[in-house]
Amino acid sequence: MSTTSGANDPLPVKARQEVQDWAQHMTEYMAQSAGVALDAGSAEPFFNDCVGKNDEVAQDGRYKMSYAVYSSAPLEQHPEAVRKVRTMLEQQGFEIDGYRETTDGKVDTVLDASQTSSRYLITVETTTGGLLLFRVKTPCLMPPTAPGTTG
Repeated sequence: MSTTSGANDPLPVKARQEVQDWAQHMTEYMAQSAGVALDAGSAEPFFNDCVGKNDEVAQDGRYKMSYAVYSSAPLEQHPEAVRKVRTMLEQQGFEIDGYRETTDGKVDTVLDASQTSSRYLITVETTTGGLLLFRVKTPCLMPPTAPGTTG
């Protein structure tokens, strides 16, 4: 039995609210691990259709979600915060796909992580405006009762 995901594997079934709730919980957990507070009201969930390699869009309700929330933690705290999140994610079984704390001697954090089993992507980074961004992205998911399906 293969443990890798294939292009023809069935999509994971998750309700949009369930996915959004998990992303909210995960970003709150990352911020808590980092020792920073999230900015109330800055959460932005975005749901998009899944688009195929030839720009096709299935009409069965499949979707992707990107959930972003910000912290106005001082810039000098970003490297330590990202280090703490990296440690927590590694302990949770995420793979670290990219990491940096500075660019040209200036704070410019980026942490990219992924989870093989769920194919969720996590990003924590310093924004152009100096905020600390926490983002969760999902792969293509199928709602529990997709329109046009039977059974």
